[in-house]
Amino acid sequence: MSDTLDMTMMHAMHNALRREAEHLARVTARFDGDPRSTLCTAVGWDLLKKSLHVHHTAEDQVLWPALRQALANRPEDLTLLEALEAEHAAIAQVVEVIDLALTDPEFGLDRLGDLTDSLVTGLTGHLTHEEDKALPLIHAVVSQEQWARFGEVHGRQMGSEAHRLLPWLLDGASGQTITTMLASLPEPAYQAYRHQWQPAYTSLDRWSAAP
Repeated sequence: MSDTLDMTMMHAMHNALRREAEHLARVTARFDGDPRSTLCTAVGWDLLKKSLHVHHTAEDQVLWPALRQALANRPEDLTLLEALEAEHAAIAQVVEVIDLALTDPEFGLDRLGDLTDSLVTGLTGHLTHEEDKALPLIHAVVSQEQWARFGEVHGRQMGSEAHRLLPWLLDGASGQTITTMLASLPEPAYQAYRHQWQPAYTSLDRWSAAP
């Protein structure tokens, strides 16, 4: 329906999730400590989980239903949506099991490593699957109004965590991406981002154990 949808936010989120997946993989691959003690308190793990929840909830609530309605007579494409939803559920389940493992001192480090490897592999595979197969469908059948609704729900899901999640999302992003993402902020929020949110985020050591 539209080849002019602004995918800036979608690509920024995918890039941020890939970036943090790499950090997670490095933490659990280290041999100089127990990764449980890091992940239990690391801000990076908390922000990764929250951002995954925000992004996947907005897709599940708004984007996939819009696609399902538009693709009602295209069974192969509906099968793709079912696969993407199943990937969301699988990723959420692995995150839940990792959190349970972090509170269990009897849970072996090898098993924890297997879980985090599974999360990294599953998440990065899902992002590529979505980009290769779902984004072309979104361009083809999703309206500007539906896409705007997705963006609104995505932003609302951030809620009171926006001061943490927005700088996280834009960490390492291009200047154009940052400009586009911040353009929609009300002036007070934009000033807060520049003078409070972003400096506070920059000061974090996200993937180290909190003192």
